[in-house]
Amino acid sequence: QLQLVESGGGLVQPGGSLRLSCASSGFTLDYYAIGWFRQAPGKEREGVSCISRSGGFTNYTVSVKGRFTISRDNAKNTVYLQLNSLKPGDTAVYYCAAQTVGLLFRLCDFGGMDYWGKGTLVTVSS
Repeated sequence: QLQLVESGGGLVQPGGSLRLSCASSGFTLDYYAIGWFRQAPGKEREGVSCISRSGGFTNYTVSVKGRFTISRDNAKNTVYLQLNSLKPGDTAVYYCAAQTVGLLFRLCDFGGMDYWGKGTLVTVSS
């Protein structure tokens, strides 16, 4: 069974940090670009960050640029999202998703995801 499992969420004070992990089960992440998404209460899901299959290209939504960092370790079948300088507005359930891409596709985007995790809750509050 192909699964993505997020971990690392929790309660943190404003200005704090968390590191989210996205691990795969049943398949290798080598063939996929990976995206992180979030959905806050009462809001639509939005793309936060993505990383290309090779890790050479990353993209961030404007609101998290300079604060969040995405990375991947294909040997560990894991993608990370480092969250720094957290704000109450970052409170959401964070999901990772995998997008099948060809070997020559060197970018990433937030569309056409094939597999999704169940999410991990990040709460930023004092």
